[in-house]
Amino acid sequence: MKLLVVSDSHGSKEELMGLSEKYQSSVDALIHCGDSELSADDPALSPYLVVRGNCDMDARLPDDLVEQVDGHSIMVTHGHHYGIKMSLMKLRYRAEEVGAQFVFFGHSHTLGAEWNNGTLFLNPGSILLPRGRSERTYALVDTGNQEVKVTFLTHDHVVLDELTQPFQR
Repeated sequence: MKLLVVSDSHGSKEELMGLSEKYQSSVDALIHCGDSELSADDPALSPYLVVRGNCDMDARLPDDLVEQVDGHSIMVTHGHHYGIKMSLMKLRYRAEEVGAQFVFFGHSHTLGAEWNNGTLFLNPGSILLPRGRSERTYALVDTGNQEVKVTFLTHDHVVLDELTQPFQR
């Protein structure tokens, strides 16, 4: 399974359309973790599995999604309802409740990935307004038989090699 994960685009349709044009035919799903600031029916969001962030006004966007992609259970949320800026504990409990193998979230604009009890927790950072780094980022997740590889890239598709991580399944 291969996924593109992006978050916190804050109105930047061009970034989202550019990512979908580049990756739509080579990934199993495009995922947006909220704060798009676009309406649910905006064409820039149509290729994405998308959730509602704290800056999104369209109530048609769900707060959380749990989807099956290529046999894997994926949970997508923005993170503000789970207090992710303080701790991932509430998000871990929710992931366990829904049986998620992959949890994707945003909100903090800070990229990061961790493997916890067989579940990947990933924040792709922000494609528009990063915190903690100067690069605007998104992530690719690629599952193999024995590992899950997380690759962070800049908005102009440069791989951040020092942040690329393989996690053993």
